[in-house]
Order: sequence, then structure tokens, then C-alpha cells
Amino acid sequence: QVQLVESGGGLVQPGGSLRLSCAASGSIFSTTPMGWYRQAPGKQRELVAAINSGGGTNYADSVKGRFTISRDNAKNGVFLQMNSLKAEDTAVYYCNARRFQNFKWDDYWGQGTQVTVSS
Repeated sequence: QVQLVESGGGLVQPGGSLRLSCAASGSIFSTTPMGWYRQAPGKQRELVAAINSGGGTNYADSVKGRFTISRDNAKNGVFLQMNSLKAEDTAVYYCNARRFQNFKWDDYWGQGTQVTVSS
């Protein structure tokens, strides 16, 4: 099993920064694909940033150049540094981990952390 706990959300003004953290426990390894998703009111959950088993990263076009995903394998942590925040970044942000088991991918989610960008 995998447990994920997010922290670091809050209220920030446009142009500001926040750093989200995800503490992972259970069957998490340095090669476990992990990522950050977000869901705004009335919208579907969308991928924000992900880091794959080889350490490669990918980002949603809307956050490229502003957000950076990273991981600390020693502490089983994944982070999302968010700079130049915009009102449209307001959403609940979820940490995700994926495990391939029984010939299929299983997704694990944290409880989410609210990010509100407003003046």
C-alpha cells in the first residue's frame, strides 16, 4: 500500500510563490512514478507535473517555466515549487503515485491541499 500526505497549500497573491510537499510512505521506491494533479471547481482533475521512473519530468503547458517538480528519494518526498502564480492556478492540488502490479497500473492519491491565488 501507499500513503500520501500533501502540505504547503494556502492563500497567495498573484505573482507569489508556494512550495507543495508530498510525504510518501509504504511501497514507494526511487523509481515510482509520481506527480501532482489539480482540480478546480467545476473542472476535471488535470496533470500539473510528473516525474517518471528515470527521473524525467513533464509539465502541463500552462505551468511550464513557472512550476518545478522534484523528489527526495532519501525521504520519499515529492515537491512542487510554484512561482509566478496566477488566479487560474487556484485549485486543490493532489499528490499521485503509480505502481505497476498484477499487470496493471494502480493510482494512489493524497487528500489534497488547497491553493488559492487571489489579491
